[in-house]
Amino acid sequence: MDPYSAEGELINIHNHFHQGQYQAVVDFDTSALSPDNALPARVLQLRARVALGQAAAVLADVKGEGAAPELEAVAALAAHALGKTEAAVKAVERLAVVAGDNATVQTLGGTVLQAAGRSEEALAVLGKHEGNLEAVALVVQIHLQQNRNDLAVKEVAAARRWAQDSLLVNLAESWVGMRLGGDKYQQAFYVFEELAQAPATTSVRSLVSQAVAELHLGRTEEAQAALEEAMKKEPGNAEAIANLLVLSVVTGKDPKELTSTLQKTAPQHPFLSDLAEKSELFDKAATKYKAKVAA
Repeated sequence: MDPYSAEGELINIHNHFHQGQYQAVVDFDTSALSPDNALPARVLQLRARVALGQAAAVLADVKGEGAAPELEAVAALAAHALGKTEAAVKAVERLAVVAGDNATVQTLGGTVLQAAGRSEEALAVLGKHEGNLEAVALVVQIHLQQNRNDLAVKEVAAARRWAQDSLLVNLAESWVGMRLGGDKYQQAFYVFEELAQAPATTSVRSLVSQAVAELHLGRTEEAQAALEEAMKKEPGNAEAIANLLVLSVVTGKDPKELTSTLQKTAPQHPFLSDLAEKSELFDKAATKYKAKVAA
C-alpha cells in the first residue's frame, strides 16, 4: 500500500507538511508507525525543521547517522538553507548517480538544484520518478518558473489520471490556474480558501495563497484580511510581508515601510531582487530619453 494514499499511515503527516503546518509535522506522534514508514516520517520531520529555520540543528542531527541516501539528501537540503550552495549541489549530483531512483533523493535533489538555478539538471533528476507526487509538484513549479505553462498543464493532467484527488495534485492544478488566469482564478481560490479556513488545515502558507487568489480576483479587502491573519500567526513571514507590500501598491498606499520590513526580514527575497533588477533596467532605459536642451 502507498503510505501516502488515503488509506496509508503517512497520509496525515504528509498532508500537514504540504499544507505548511510544519510544527504539526515536527510534533507528529510516529511511535505507532510500521518500521517501513519510520524513515519517511523522520525525513518529513527533518524537512519541516529546515522550513522552520532549524537547518543547522538538522545538519548536526543527520551527521553520523549512517549513509542512508534519504538522510544525505536532507543534509544537502539543510546545507543549501544555510547558504552552502556549492557543497549542497555537489552532494546532490553524487546522490543522483548512486541513488537516482530514490524518491527522497529525487525530491530534495530537485529542490536544491532548482534553487541553485540549475533547472534542466533538476528536471533530469525529477524525471526519473515513478509515481512520486512530490516530484510531479516540483516539475510543475519549475515549468511555471520557466514560463512553460503548456508543459505544466500537461504534467498536472497526466498526474490527475493516476493520483485523482490527491492534495498535491489539487495544489499543483491551482498553481497552474493562477498562472492561466480567467475563470481559473476562482477555481484556485476555492482550493486555497478551503485549506486556509478549515481549522485542521489552516497555515500561513494557505492564508497567503488565499490572499494572492483574492488579489487576482480584485477582492483587496478580503486579501488584506487573509494576510493580516497570516501575520498574526507568524509576524516575520516574508511571503506575507511581500504580498502585503504588493497589496499596498495595488491599493495606492505608501509601500516604503513594508519594503523596509521585507529588506530587514529577508534581504534576498525574490521580490526585492526582481524589483532591484527592474529598477536598474528602467534607469538604463531612461538615460536614452533624457531631454536635450537647445543652446
